[in-house]
Amino acid sequence: MAVRLIPAIPLGDGLYLTALPPEGLHGSPAPEALWGLNASRQEQRLLGWLKEQAPDASCHLKCLQILKGLRDLRRHGLEEPFCSQWGRVLSSYVLKTALFSLLLQGPLEAWDEQFLVERLEDLVLYLRDCLRKQMLMDFFLGNTSIPEAVALPRFLKEAAPVNLLSAFDRPTLDLVAFQLISTWIQAPHIIRMYSSPRYLRPVPTPCRHMAEARQEPPAE
Repeated sequence: MAVRLIPAIPLGDGLYLTALPPEGLHGSPAPEALWGLNASRQEQRLLGWLKEQAPDASCHLKCLQILKGLRDLRRHGLEEPFCSQWGRVLSSYVLKTALFSLLLQGPLEAWDEQFLVERLEDLVLYLRDCLRKQMLMDFFLGNTSIPEAVALPRFLKEAAPVNLLSAFDRPTLDLVAFQLISTWIQAPHIIRMYSSPRYLRPVPTPCRHMAEARQEPPAE
């Protein structure tokens, strides 16, 4: 079992500065950016607020899960170095940021589960536009449109906005945008192709002692 330790500096109110992985610096025009902001508690507050405001059968979390799944499945058909760039550009944090930004554009009633396909397409197109414009601002830093109910610390509200895509050049973002739309158009084919047993993780084989224990008859 591998354990990954990530250095973190507490800032208060559930906020942490966390050390960025070395691969996060490749191709970055600002190599001095060695720390990222972890705002998990603020994310949970936002999700709680959305749960209260959105329809009971809201599909916003399903949209995020499906988009993450398509991203991971599509990676199987990509070659290096673009395969790594694909994962770094479309990181889970970038996908969540795109979803949160789109949700606040409203109306939340439009995220009812019956509109799942339409909202998922909206999310894909919104993310494509961000990639083409080379701009997706961090959701919690300097964002004045966040509902007051989320209760952000003052220094987050007053922080300078940060562009999450600034570390990537235009050709990379254009290629990711093209591949994202291609993935969306070919989604049924990609799901069928890369969901086969060949690409699924093998189920761990139980150790010999556990297998023998299961075969032993119960004591009388």
